[in-house]
Amino acid sequence: MNVDPRMEEGARLSRLLSAVARDRDQDAFKLLFKFFAPRVRAFIARRGADQSGVEDVVQETFVNIWRKAHLYDAEKASAATWIFTVARNARIDLLRKSSHPAIDLADPALVADPAVTPYQEMMQAEEGARLERALAALPPEQREVLRLAFFADMPHAEVAEKLKLPLGTVKSRIRLALRRIRLEFGEES
Repeated sequence: MNVDPRMEEGARLSRLLSAVARDRDQDAFKLLFKFFAPRVRAFIARRGADQSGVEDVVQETFVNIWRKAHLYDAEKASAATWIFTVARNARIDLLRKSSHPAIDLADPALVADPAVTPYQEMMQAEEGARLERALAALPPEQREVLRLAFFADMPHAEVAEKLKLPLGTVKSRIRLALRRIRLEFGEES
């Protein structure tokens, strides 16, 4: 009776994979690696991976075979089918990882603001109090346009509409108010 050599090879590979699963047999794993590594390389390369990507997938495939050999069931699939499925999944996992850009820890958006010192807090409080005094010293009509334009964040046209004033008047009042505040802070002569 003639036995198909491919069936014999398949049975041998299945026994090797079962030995890895059951006994953590390193010699069986080496034989599987020797047989499948070139085939997995070719399989992944045909799917468009570059050389380093191919090597990464091969390495990840055999790490997963070692870790997950206990999940192999010879009655559900051949050793080759199971190993190529592991390789395909390893390729998908690496593609997913590479599609997410690495975080640049030097990105200024990720750098925390420096801690405020007690002296800086005191200076900010003093400047805030000076600003409040300067605002309180403004004529009510100038204070109102500043409040709406800067604190309520309204565009000048909306301030003019709300106060029923010409736009030019609103802009003049804002300019005059800002000049008085700058004088208070010694920024203008």
